[in-house]
Amino acid sequence: MTQKTHLYILWTSADPITAEKMLFMYAINSLIHGWWEDVTLIIWGASAKLVGEDTNIQERVKEALEAGVHVTACKACADQLGVTETLEKLGVEVKYWGVPLTEVLAGEGKLLTV
Repeated sequence: MTQKTHLYILWTSADPITAEKMLFMYAINSLIHGWWEDVTLIIWGASAKLVGEDTNIQERVKEALEAGVHVTACKACADQLGVTETLEKLGVEVKYWGVPLTEVLAGEGKLLTV
């Protein structure tokens, strides 16, 4: 890979196996091995509820943050699902993602959806 750039991962699945065996493995290893310069993990929808309720997944979020993954979540989803405070305590940035996601899609950003 000659050009390393920013990867955005839009995580909407509530499946913990997919989270552990694909999402976190790829996001963390992408930074460790230099596949991408920056990785942003966007928690959206059902994944917000999973993170808010599953302590094992919360530990994986912490590992991703420690590895340098920027972990952020959709505020509207987090608020509606009642997990905003839990996400913020984990160190997750909680913000409205509608406009920023549109900018990623309309621009040159790389987006992986899980």
